[in-house]
Amino acid sequence: MKAFKLENEPKIETGFKTPENYFENFSVSLLEKLPQNEPKTISLFARNRKTFIAAAAVLVIALTVPIVNKYVTKSKELDEATLETYLSYQSNLIQYDLIHELDTNDIKNLDKNIALGDDTIEDLLSSNANIEHLILE
Repeated sequence: MKAFKLENEPKIETGFKTPENYFENFSVSLLEKLPQNEPKTISLFARNRKTFIAAAAVLVIALTVPIVNKYVTKSKELDEATLETYLSYQSNLIQYDLIHELDTNDIKNLDKNIALGDDTIEDLLSSNANIEHLILE
């Protein structure tokens, strides 16, 4: 094989050449090619006024609904099921604490609501095997 030396071989020309004074006159020629009149600008608000108003209304409603929902007054009264569930899951609460908190009006209201006849009480006592426990309470 023959020895290959880069310095001795003829060089190949690239084929790309820049015209004379290209970089000196580049900015002037570029400015000549640009259009002289400036384009007309259209405002976003003027073009789609109805669309902008509708989008603003939706945005206001979307931001207002959670705030209004948070501050709407809810009913302060408890229903019976919620109160009964709360009291049943309180482990440190016994019936004597509840009885101690009742006043005479509450006891009268309880008497009106509970309508037990003698037959109902007799059936309850006869069907319950733990009568002594009920009598002591």
